Amino acid sequence: MARIELKTREQMRVMAQAGVIVERALAAAKAACVPGASTSAADAEAARVIAEAGATSNFLGYHGFPATICISVNEEVVHGIPGDRVLTDGDVVSIDCGAVVDGWHGDSAISFIVGEPVSDADAKLVTVTERSLWAGIAALAGASRIGEVGAAVEDVAEAAGLHPLDGYVGHGIGTAMHMEPDVPNYRTRGRSPHVQHGMCLAIEPMLVIGTSESAVLADEWTVVSLDGSRAAHWEHSVAVHEDGIWVLTASDGGASRLVPLGITPVAP
Repeated sequence: MARIELKTREQMRVMAQAGVIVERALAAAKAACVPGASTSAADAEAARVIAEAGATSNFLGYHGFPATICISVNEEVVHGIPGDRVLTDGDVVSIDCGAVVDGWHGDSAISFIVGEPVSDADAKLVTVTERSLWAGIAALAGASRIGEVGAAVEDVAEAAGLHPLDGYVGHGIGTAMHMEPDVPNYRTRGRSPHVQHGMCLAIEPMLVIGTSESAVLADEWTVVSLDGSRAAHWEHSVAVHEDGIWVLTASDGGASRLVPLGITPVAP
């Protein structure tokens, strides 16, 4: 296994700068996702926010990816490419975005329903996926091993009758967007890496209503559920240091969601 990059608290603070830019870019992209708008309009808004902040996109050009955000609609789980697809009421949309400041990366994702929800199942999917994310982050605060994060995510998903997507996981983040270690969204066999001070991890549950199996479309990016059922995706980048954890991609460090779970985030 490759070495896990451990950060100083000063480096975490730079990552938090990148993370807050990502938070703002996601909010702008979401605001552009109205019925009748194209997915490329959301991409343009995210690109504008990142450029105005003096940061750069870590998605654009990544292994040839052609856009600033990944935007995935309905049965598309992750890695959807923005384009001229027009959004309609009731679409489940997931947007994944990242930014780089002074060589340090931030990465986050949100899911939501466009316009008026037309299905209680879709609303539940989005809500439970977000809840599973925060359960995983809360588990990280007291975890001795990375695998405890995935167990917490899976517990929330399974209790609601949803399923983590097989084979797709979170990751370390820092001087690159994707680094060691993997952060699964489900229980795994064997011992996972120890949680260490200095780790920064992107935790990103991807839950589906139906099968946990997936396929990649001909564009070689877009991942869809194999049975066509809808999916949701939430993600935050989280720092672990000597005094606690801090959600790097939330301007409040995650306090609004973690304090009710008994966790008080501490800034690096």
